[in-house]
Amino acid sequence: MRVVKDLKIFSKDDFPKYLPKLHSLYDDLFSAGKGFRSKLIQRIGKHLSLNERQELLLAQTIEFIHNASLLHDDLIDRSALRRNKTAAWLKYSPEYAVLAGDYLLARVMVNLSRFGNLRLIQYTAEMISDLLEGEWIQDSLMRDWNVQLNQLDQVHDLKTASLFKWCLRAPFIIQENYDESLHQTLDEMGSLLGLLFQRGDDLLDFDIRNDEGKALLGDLKSGYLNSFAAFLARNFKEEQKQLLRKCETLDAVKALVGIAEFNRAVQEFDDLNRQVIELYDHKAKSLESRLAPEALGLINDLMGLPSLLYFRKSR
Repeated sequence: MRVVKDLKIFSKDDFPKYLPKLHSLYDDLFSAGKGFRSKLIQRIGKHLSLNERQELLLAQTIEFIHNASLLHDDLIDRSALRRNKTAAWLKYSPEYAVLAGDYLLARVMVNLSRFGNLRLIQYTAEMISDLLEGEWIQDSLMRDWNVQLNQLDQVHDLKTASLFKWCLRAPFIIQENYDESLHQTLDEMGSLLGLLFQRGDDLLDFDIRNDEGKALLGDLKSGYLNSFAAFLARNFKEEQKQLLRKCETLDAVKALVGIAEFNRAVQEFDDLNRQVIELYDHKAKSLESRLAPEALGLINDLMGLPSLLYFRKSR
């Protein structure tokens, strides 16, 4: 996805001046984020000719919801770091992290209500509900050493993919384009993008294409088999699964599995996800008959997303 002009999502004027600690927490949180989802909104909005007010509302909405989910997730998972900084629940207290996340979600609904598009409000509320359901299910899978890939896919669809679905569909909803066939395809594409993004992110945990230097084995050490770990352990016997959960280093994981088998699993995992990318590309091309002629350039921008999200390739 090509670089788009930065849109200022967070402004001190967005929140009351009499809450300085909240401002400080948000400064930490928003300053280190890539803003990928808001940039996706901008990229789509360019092809749909969204006005500045519409673009800002959507970009701010998705970033507020995403960052609220991070505040809550870090506390639930007891993650010490977020974006290479001390997590908010540790720096400011668990209570402040919860309140800050809740406040962002409240501001989303206030902002959307002022705009007045009832369908957008309803869809956004449904998306937030999906996020919470996904968190509940994910929590139930902690320390489940027999978890299957399809169970994790359900979590990813509710949590990660729901945000991508919203990014794809909300720009059309705000313009009151409610074409059912179009939204069905966009929803399916969002599901695939979320799946690819999460699976790509899970590979970082095992130092695969980890250019951003993410800490290794964070999920495993927390008692959670992510998608690649579940794929790696799919044919393990019970004894091997118990040994895997005790691994503290990547070298220990590779020693348990065998380096050749580890590398083979990465290749097979990549091949599996190339099939997901092919399906996504097919659905993206099918949009040609559903978009206005002036919006057809959107298809080219959408086609580049899977490699960016899964293989972490720039475009």
